Amino acid sequence: MGGTAGAPGTPRVLRAMNDRAALDLLLEHGPLSRTRIGRLTGLSKPTASQLLARLEAAGLVLATGTTEGRPGPNAQLYEVNPGAAHAAGIDVTPRRIRAAVADITGRTVGHHELPAPARRSGIPVVQQVTDALDGAVKAAGLSRADVHRLVIGTPGAFDPNTGRLRYASHLPGWHSPTLLDELAAALPMPFEYENDVNLVAVAEQRLGAARDHTDFVLLWNQEGLGAALVLGGRLHRGWTGGAGEVGFLPVPGTPLVRQVTKANSGGYQELAGSQAVPRLARELGVEDIPQGPYTEVAATLVERAAAAPDDDGPHRRLLGAYATRLATGLASLVSVLDPELVVLSGTGLTSGGEVLRALVQAELEELAAARPRLVVGGVREHPVLRGALESALATTRDEVFDTSRRPPLPHRPTAP
Repeated sequence: MGGTAGAPGTPRVLRAMNDRAALDLLLEHGPLSRTRIGRLTGLSKPTASQLLARLEAAGLVLATGTTEGRPGPNAQLYEVNPGAAHAAGIDVTPRRIRAAVADITGRTVGHHELPAPARRSGIPVVQQVTDALDGAVKAAGLSRADVHRLVIGTPGAFDPNTGRLRYASHLPGWHSPTLLDELAAALPMPFEYENDVNLVAVAEQRLGAARDHTDFVLLWNQEGLGAALVLGGRLHRGWTGGAGEVGFLPVPGTPLVRQVTKANSGGYQELAGSQAVPRLARELGVEDIPQGPYTEVAATLVERAAAAPDDDGPHRRLLGAYATRLATGLASLVSVLDPELVVLSGTGLTSGGEVLRALVQAELEELAAARPRLVVGGVREHPVLRGALESALATTRDEVFDTSRRPPLPHRPTAP
């Protein structure tokens, strides 16, 4: 046969496309029979049998049980081989580094968390990253060499023009111009870096409230206030990686913050960030304000206010004032971007649930001409880390599931 073996339309490429379609169906639906795979892909039984034989020989699928107990004769079931590849994610904050490893199906198989070292500890960032990764790898019963790809999420963003971390002066040790080269030298697998809020948007788009949406804004409020912008199905990062750094946004209701990068804050952060909630609660006469880290205090106050009766004056005033402050910054975002959907995420927002969401929606409709739908984020457990894993898994699957890169198996006639 003439032409290149991998040219579009050749049998090898068409087989690879069918293989990937079948693997995606197995990921989505779980174990399936040959007949069910044939129906879902539109392939004949002989072709589906050949496909499954290829994937089983390549170590990508496993035979797992039968359809016993269902109507009709028993049929062999197949599933994606969880051990075909593994990917890892790391979530970095000023307080801790959290790492996890997932198998190719997306199941987390190892997890490890380390407190961030003291500012003057002298522990290099590269060691912090490798220690966290090694802990997760060990918990999974694997080695570093078993990890196909790693994604690291941090506040701020690495400027693609300089390779230096920007918009996160509160993350000590991460601003060296040689850091990315040092990480590349220390890690045996390819790695990527991504803004933490962008990774939350990845998690929501793949698993949560933004599934099947290609244009949405995610507003995050936890340690800091930020946003992720998904336009046409793709993350919009900006020229220096700073798209969505809305904490620096000047807004009415608070004095102008100058030298924002030195202050590591801005108007919207001062108005509606989690650290503003306890202060606002005191001003409005809320009593019994808990002690602790401001992120936890804010989440507790917002949760209590959302659960309070309608006639509870201080708590309801707190929730209403907080919703107005959130909508003030959101109005600028939606006026520029006109998104279909806004996802509210981070404990400073999700703790208010549907009650806070409805208040912010009503306020936003008064402040902006655009009318996006607001929803509460659905990925609540370690959303940054989950997004890092989903991002690493997407690339890993593209590479591992591409059977056109594998040598073709010998042809085996299929019994009629």
